[in-house]
Amino acid sequence: MIVKTPPMGWNSWDCYGASVDEKTVRRNAEYIAENLKQYGWEYVVVDIQWYEPKAKSHEYNHFTELCMDEYSRLIPDEGRFPSSAGGKGFAPLAEYVHSLGLKFGIHIMRGIPIQAVHRNTALLGTDKTAREIAKMNSICAWNTDMYGVDPDKDGAEEYYKSIFALYAEWGVDFIKCDDICRELPHEESELIMLSKCLRSCGRDMVLSLSPGPALLEKSEVYKQTADMWRITDDFWDNWESLYNMFERCEKWSIHSGSGHYPDADMLPVGAILQDYSPENRTKFTEDEQRTMMTLWSIFRSPLMIGGELTKNDKFTLGLLTNAGIIGMNKLSRHAHMVWRRDIGGSEHILWTAVNAEDGQYAAVFNSGENAGCFELDLADLEIYEPVSCTELWTGSIKENIRSIHIDLPPHGAAAYIIK
Repeated sequence: MIVKTPPMGWNSWDCYGASVDEKTVRRNAEYIAENLKQYGWEYVVVDIQWYEPKAKSHEYNHFTELCMDEYSRLIPDEGRFPSSAGGKGFAPLAEYVHSLGLKFGIHIMRGIPIQAVHRNTALLGTDKTAREIAKMNSICAWNTDMYGVDPDKDGAEEYYKSIFALYAEWGVDFIKCDDICRELPHEESELIMLSKCLRSCGRDMVLSLSPGPALLEKSEVYKQTADMWRITDDFWDNWESLYNMFERCEKWSIHSGSGHYPDADMLPVGAILQDYSPENRTKFTEDEQRTMMTLWSIFRSPLMIGGELTKNDKFTLGLLTNAGIIGMNKLSRHAHMVWRRDIGGSEHILWTAVNAEDGQYAAVFNSGENAGCFELDLADLEIYEPVSCTELWTGSIKENIRSIHIDLPPHGAAAYIIK
């Protein structure tokens, strides 16, 4: 399977951490089907520790009891995901998401449960046991659920084949694999084996690698094993993190292409913490949110929403349903930064990209603290004849022009299609 455009959807992490439940997933899926699907949003992803009965927040309960089958494979907690009872796993929830015309995804941790290793439980398809394939000196620094798997051990490949066979049986369309992206080169062989087993499971699944920052020198490994990979650690709603993404996107832009997308991480928009109160909505200003969406889209990052969708306000819904910006995410090709300049005492940044169907994109960002006003000479984009230009956020159209008047507030952005 070649993923022809960057995946778009919703992930439960920002708002719910490890504690999301079935009711929450269903209502967000319903919101996507009703309000966002027509714009290309399609994946519904259950993030970390869906197998942990006591999970309540973004914090992890260390060395806690996990839900696991007889073959060392983690299964959903029936208390939080009641439709999984009776050994059904995520099949009923995936079936419901599919019935809405959407796709279903889950988060997994690299490796095999520490619980399975300590109990020395069986592995499907081999006479080896969990303890015999574990790499016990390969442990996640921030989560105690798993040991790494040693690809050189007999039974290791059978274990990975067994978990992806289970996910295929459930109807999973998207795998977010954690504790693997920035661990290269130490765990590169495990990633290669994991990817091979996923690709041979008989069901098409997107493979997303986390957490970042990914390693530029390993770009070809990511391209050969995954569909998307994180170029940053967890991205949250503060300007410094967003400002730093300009440099990350500049470095990674040459590695974006059909079937392999550097991932700028989730969109912390709307209600991003569980009580949904005003102080727990995104701390990004409206201008900063437009800047984020503009950069992610011209750069061609996957787009995964992190907030509780049913609490979206009018602005957030408009942000996520701008057809021109979403179109840029799908049609942008060969995106790159053109220049980064001080204009009127405020830093401005110009990006451009080819439109795969017709024309050229341009995005201008004011990353400084002062308002900026200037004329953008289209010769900077190697355009030397008069053109028509549409600003994607406002829809305003200018005909027969050789320059674009730019007037941006601090941390603001504008995006154009030029033909």
